[in-house]
Amino acid sequence: MYMAYGWPQVIPLDSTASPPSSSSSDRIVYLKVINRRLLVVSATHLELWSASQHKVRLGKYVRDADSVEREGKNMHAIWSPDTKSIAVLTSSSYLHIYKVHFSGKGLLIGGKQHPGPALASVSLVIIEKAPFSDKNLVTSNFVCDSKNMLLGLSNGQLQLFSWNGEFPSILRLCCQPEDSVVDASSAFIGNTTVQESIQCCPRNSAIVQLELSLQLRLLVVLYSGCQIALCSISKKGLRQINSIKAERWLNTDDAMCASVASDQQILAVGCSRGVVELYDLADNATHLRTISLYDWGYSMEDTGPVTCIAWTPDNCAFAVGWKFRGLTVWSASGCRLMCTIRQTGMNSVSSPLVKSNQDLKFEPLFGGTSQVQWDEFGYKLYAIEERSSERILAFSFGKCCLNRGLSGTSYVRQIIYGEDRIMIVQPDDTDELKIVHLNLPVSYISQNWPVLHVVASKDGMYLAVAGVHGLILYDLRNKKWRVFGDITQEQKIECKGLLWLGKIIVVCNYIESSNMYELLFYPRYHLDQSSLLHRKMLLGKPMVMDVFQDYILVTYRPFDVHVFHVKISGELSPSSSPVLQLSTVRELSIMTAKSHPASMRFIPDLTAEKSLETNNSSYLDISQQPSRCLILRTNGELSVLDLDDGHEQLLSNSVELFWVTCGQSEEKANLIEEVSWLDYGHRGMQVWYPSPGVDPFKQEHFLQLDPDLEFDREVYPLGLLPNIGVVVGVSQRMSFSACSEFPCFEPSPQAQTILHCLLRHLLQRDKNEEALRLACLSAEKPHFSHCLEWLLFTVFDAEISRQSAIRNQISSSVAPSGNSLLEKACNLIKNFPEYAEVVVSVARKTDGRHWADLFTAAGRSTELFEECFQRRWYRTAACYILVIAKLEGPAVSQYCALRLLQATLDESLYELAGELVRFLLRSGRDYENANTDSDKLSPRFLGYFLFRSPSRRQSSDLKSTSFKDLSPHIASVKNILENHASYLMSGKELSKLVAFVKGTQFDLVEYLQRERQGSARLENFASGLELIGQKLQMDTLQSRLDAEFLLAHMCSVKFKEWIVVLATLLRRSEVLIDLFRHDLRLWNAYSRTLQSHAALHDYLDLLDVLEGELASISELNIKNGPALSSDHSSD
Repeated sequence: MYMAYGWPQVIPLDSTASPPSSSSSDRIVYLKVINRRLLVVSATHLELWSASQHKVRLGKYVRDADSVEREGKNMHAIWSPDTKSIAVLTSSSYLHIYKVHFSGKGLLIGGKQHPGPALASVSLVIIEKAPFSDKNLVTSNFVCDSKNMLLGLSNGQLQLFSWNGEFPSILRLCCQPEDSVVDASSAFIGNTTVQESIQCCPRNSAIVQLELSLQLRLLVVLYSGCQIALCSISKKGLRQINSIKAERWLNTDDAMCASVASDQQILAVGCSRGVVELYDLADNATHLRTISLYDWGYSMEDTGPVTCIAWTPDNCAFAVGWKFRGLTVWSASGCRLMCTIRQTGMNSVSSPLVKSNQDLKFEPLFGGTSQVQWDEFGYKLYAIEERSSERILAFSFGKCCLNRGLSGTSYVRQIIYGEDRIMIVQPDDTDELKIVHLNLPVSYISQNWPVLHVVASKDGMYLAVAGVHGLILYDLRNKKWRVFGDITQEQKIECKGLLWLGKIIVVCNYIESSNMYELLFYPRYHLDQSSLLHRKMLLGKPMVMDVFQDYILVTYRPFDVHVFHVKISGELSPSSSPVLQLSTVRELSIMTAKSHPASMRFIPDLTAEKSLETNNSSYLDISQQPSRCLILRTNGELSVLDLDDGHEQLLSNSVELFWVTCGQSEEKANLIEEVSWLDYGHRGMQVWYPSPGVDPFKQEHFLQLDPDLEFDREVYPLGLLPNIGVVVGVSQRMSFSACSEFPCFEPSPQAQTILHCLLRHLLQRDKNEEALRLACLSAEKPHFSHCLEWLLFTVFDAEISRQSAIRNQISSSVAPSGNSLLEKACNLIKNFPEYAEVVVSVARKTDGRHWADLFTAAGRSTELFEECFQRRWYRTAACYILVIAKLEGPAVSQYCALRLLQATLDESLYELAGELVRFLLRSGRDYENANTDSDKLSPRFLGYFLFRSPSRRQSSDLKSTSFKDLSPHIASVKNILENHASYLMSGKELSKLVAFVKGTQFDLVEYLQRERQGSARLENFASGLELIGQKLQMDTLQSRLDAEFLLAHMCSVKFKEWIVVLATLLRRSEVLIDLFRHDLRLWNAYSRTLQSHAALHDYLDLLDVLEGELASISELNIKNGPALSSDHSSD
């Protein structure tokens, strides 16, 4: 699959070619990549660029002003498949035919000759006036084959052109009977209409787009009335225009553009609603699914209608551009692989309908996308912004190893490869996954650009990399490259596929001179013709290959399967001369009408695996060779093929990739050995298990589908890590920099565990000991607690559904004997210390009406609470309070909450204490309002638990009459809080006091008013100032904020002793002056104290400031004596 990486590249176009008065009409009308060359056609000129490793302008043609005025601006263009001709139709209906001539000399870049495109000259050779009337203008794009071109007109007709500038014929699509009308609304709810009458080409509808697939012999015609005609064409191409017949009509109300994926036979239709509808062309154009950004918070008002769609060369993904804003790349299954739109939301200020803010200046294609085009390898996506004619943006993409075609895969190493680099997923020092970029040697990639195949060895320690020619190996352990010593040998290899056979690299080589294919076997320790172990000529072009242990599978068209056995004599080392023998052990030719295989993988025989372990054989016998394989076809069908009798059993459809997991890992700690295989498609990740029995592949229902493993629709799976039981995926993230116009796209690896699926599978089959061993192997792995929680949740959710189904049945089913799956899961998780946390986490995620069933299996909630309380897991214990209130009643929950409140206060967990206080006060009021017998006992019951630490001073006001007016529950909570406040105030733990007040919303003002002569009293100013200064440590910001908080409260109750101390620590002279100006005795005592204590001499500078301020105030009072006295008396 495709993931964007790096910064977008800007290709500047020739601005001098546009006239000075260029407007929005001077836009780019055509963009195409063929044979590593990029053609750009604007309103007044053409440019030809290199689309290889180095982006260089190869040639251009600029029309003069007279030509533009006389014949009109360029409106539509097409490039011939052989790149030698360009056809352009102007706004005044003139057809221009250009010829492209390449010099044949490679480009000199950096003083070195580079293979690939050469400089080109573009010349205008034909100018013809098209036979269109002024009222019948061209309204669609060109489509072409090697001989002819086709255009759609405003009157609904199709005009045929030749590359020689001739206009042979014109066609209106024929009417079709009613049974050929495909009603899109029959498959989904959309803006569609049912047409009951005979379907004809709409007379008043113009043709707005044509899409041609020569592979499917299909022409898609989109009309302005949003009807889509699916037309068949002749085997001879467009030349026989009268053979074009409308076979199907697709009725929609908002189609804007369309694109065909020929390999997968999918039609993508972009709509004015901003969504893309996918249709299955192999199944009468039935609707598959809708792709949109709605789930990410963007609607049509944000993005506008879809303007363009472009499939990748392998049809695995497609790019979508919108008129108002943005570009996105999706997989065919609906996974969002890349998006230029920043994730902000539907109604955010970044909507295109409002003025853009500063943050969005870095967003690519913020003004909309007019055209998109992939290069022929899928490494670059070229995009043009709406109303832009100055530049092209090129986004770099890496491809994930999709286990398709002629290259193998590894389950230990996950790889994304770009045009000149390899991105390897590996854990860092904290076990978090990261992506490391590995650049290929310049000497190799400069001559063999781009990278075409990358395969990791089974142990993940070696990489085999092939470009256009040759092969190189990389040792990940020693970080060294191994290349061919003889460059002539390298250039003779045109690699079409790679496989690892133990320590041997198998190359599928294409011999251009004879048009033949062969298998080359090289040892990994030496790449040279002298070390070649074996050469095997193939019968033809292979479609797919696979390897398992000593067996190689090769499949040819149409569906001929050959299995080879490899036997090596001698040691594979440079000092010996090993001999490799290749023998054919199976040939199978199958006649089928299904689509071609995209991938095939051996399925190890489980019984053979067991016998292999028993016999300790070095390789399987011929009788024990794999007898089955999985087939993934290009249309997404997944099936099992029996290699003995050729029988094929369909498993699933709409699958994009799969992994065979059984027998693939040599590690002892393989956590996925119980799984047969996994697959991924639009349904998400699916896990398949063998059925119990002697032969797990011959049971009627030998496979079980596990629907509980889901990936986010913006995380695409890369592969498996069997030793930790996780699926590794990748998603896009963007980083921004002020020094770059655009963000940097960064693939971000994600890990998704499948441990819960495996454990549930084992418990369902009563393999409790195996499940416990598997869980113990995983106990130290990341996210283990989450796996246990997900296991219990899925089992409990299934139990709820089962009980609900039983209640809905007329005759209740008999309860199964033995422990239920829920009890088995609980018994398994009890072996781990995460048990209590897992159980309460599951309870919080489910409806409280079902808690009784959960805790019947898991144990009493009070016992689990007590276990957490004794282990000092107070946060987990707090989660049990609501469960206890539901199952055991309010009295027990109040008792537990009061115990926990006291414990959390002792541990200074004030945020948690605040949550407990709010619960106690709320439930206490509800409890008082309930007229039950337990309420009559609650005062004594709760009063028993009003315990305090013996070291704490009891507040002098605890026995005041104010407590008599409170309910026992509220009085109990208040008593605990005031005791704790007194403890903190007595010890002058002021930072904790502030955190306590903020966390529990304790009324500090009321407390201070009552405790002036109690715990809040300061006995001595000097010692208090010194002690509080030590406690608060005023050199930190948080301590100063805490002191400011306390000072504000002390001022509100006019607590002078504390005001003086805190204002001195904070050096708040204005507060002290306001206090001393009305109390000179206090000022004198304050001044003498600071001067007489050596420990307080740091405040002498503050004392000087205060003296100066008070002196100026005294002089002012003398001058304004009567008035000032009057003011004071009024105060």
